[in-house]
Amino acid sequence: MACLVLGAGLVGSQIARLLVERGERPVLMDRSPQPQAIGQIVDLAAVTLVEGDVLEKDNLEKLLRGHRIDEVVHLAANPMLTIGAQRDPYPAIRLNVMGTANVLEAARLLGLKRVVVASSNVLNHHIAGGEGAGDAMDEEAFPRPVSIYASCKQAIESLGLNYARWFGVEFAAVRYGAVAGPWSGAGGGGPSNVFLNLIRSALRGEEAVVPAATLEWVYSKDAAEGTLLALRAPRLASRVFNLTMGSLTSPQELVTAVQAVFPAARLRVDAPADGTPALQNMTRASSLRRAKEVLGYAPKYSMKEAVRDLADWLRSQPLPPP
Repeated sequence: MACLVLGAGLVGSQIARLLVERGERPVLMDRSPQPQAIGQIVDLAAVTLVEGDVLEKDNLEKLLRGHRIDEVVHLAANPMLTIGAQRDPYPAIRLNVMGTANVLEAARLLGLKRVVVASSNVLNHHIAGGEGAGDAMDEEAFPRPVSIYASCKQAIESLGLNYARWFGVEFAAVRYGAVAGPWSGAGGGGPSNVFLNLIRSALRGEEAVVPAATLEWVYSKDAAEGTLLALRAPRLASRVFNLTMGSLTSPQELVTAVQAVFPAARLRVDAPADGTPALQNMTRASSLRRAKEVLGYAPKYSMKEAVRDLADWLRSQPLPPP
């Protein structure tokens, strides 16, 4: 039996690396595979990489049967996440909602051991309302998402929880913070690309832009480790878990972390040139209590350690042209 990772990008490639290190041969499926970028993270000879679209339900089920898959990690995402969904909502809604529905339905029909789906901490931050104070008889009982991407993530969590409740599908959702980490390919969210460009610029000795917002981050290696913990936990006493660094990082704290690794770095705190809506101030850190108690998750990478690890990885790779 094998694990299928849907979406072989920033986090998916790290999950594949961890599985290979455990002696397993995961199957990676991506609509547009990037073998060169994936191969910088995990040995391509140790994985099975296939091209495929999670929106093609029959082909997905055929792949699950053909490779004798019993576990699925679903990370397939729309381009640029929050930004992309705001710019082009319909394909983002279709991929997030129907893609997840296809995975859950396949899990129901084939009796898969477990499905773990990538959610997002936008559900902890991109919300408003709740004037009904939790009274379910009031129309405004609960806060509602204020972005298309957050609305999609709320929908897929609800779908998964109901597949678990009514059909016995072993489902878990992991809410990632803004993900930073090694990746040379296309894709990733706005914050991920801003962080990567920041460290690349610091390495080149160029002026680097620090986002002018307090954010909640997670390093891709921690995100991968937490996802595998959710996939392999003997018993899921809860089904939705926050996976972050466990703290907020202000612009000045990010400056301090970068300067600890690059003492001579020229840094400028500013808003990204594209006006990234995902880089809005966050005021509270997500609780890691459930992830710690149920999964045993504890982030290994502080912001300074994340900066150092990413810088070391970039130094080991050919830098792209300016």
